[in-house]
Amino acid sequence: MFTEERQEAIEQCLRQFGKVRVKDLSEKFQVTEDCIRKDLKILENAGRLKRTYGGAILSQDYPLERDVVDRRNYHLEKKKIIAAKAMELIRNNETIFLDISTTNIELAKLLAASRMRVVVVSNMIDILQILAKNSLITAIGTGGTMYQTVNGFMGAATIEVIKQYSFDRAFLGSCGVDMVDCTVTTLGVEDGLTKKAAVQSSRHKYVVMEREKFYFNDSYKFAHFDDINGIVTDEFPDSTIVTTLESSGVRLI
Repeated sequence: MFTEERQEAIEQCLRQFGKVRVKDLSEKFQVTEDCIRKDLKILENAGRLKRTYGGAILSQDYPLERDVVDRRNYHLEKKKIIAAKAMELIRNNETIFLDISTTNIELAKLLAASRMRVVVVSNMIDILQILAKNSLITAIGTGGTMYQTVNGFMGAATIEVIKQYSFDRAFLGSCGVDMVDCTVTTLGVEDGLTKKAAVQSSRHKYVVMEREKFYFNDSYKFAHFDDINGIVTDEFPDSTIVTTLESSGVRLI
């Protein structure tokens, strides 16, 4: 099979399954893993896919490039599973932080429907509006620079407010993890620095994200695995990733 034919076949696999793994492609096409990695790099440079840890996903299916408004219903059932697991971690009379995350919107809905008495600080307007419906919950907005694409606040003013708190727990959205550097990533410096401030101000730090995000990362690293207590996900990733997380002291929930 010629190189061009193999790369076209790789694209067909991506369109069919949504993602591919280097090891599987190597076995399928009877070539080395290095050869497959070169194929993926060429296809990524052509804008046909996005390389991830151990494989690739279709670039047009990369959900993190969409505005938060567009992502609210993306993998909604998975987000509800994650939110239910996160809800089990929260205790009465705690002060928690919910950052800009469509998964945290689902967590806010569960809190609003509960009889828990908690203080919730958030930089996302959707979350504050949901929590305001429950009189037992004290909902506090951070304020700061408003970003329409995420319907929330980020930046220096937001960070200064976050620094004034001591949270029992923080639940943070993520655009994926870098398994090479053992870091948690997000899209953009402003969001990353805001998340970093929440990590530093919290006793227990949890990342909330779907399973697929274990296989890719984004541009800004806001936390190392050593900085967080756990990752709340809908389904556990491959055993190799689980082993790496466990060795770093990260609890998978």
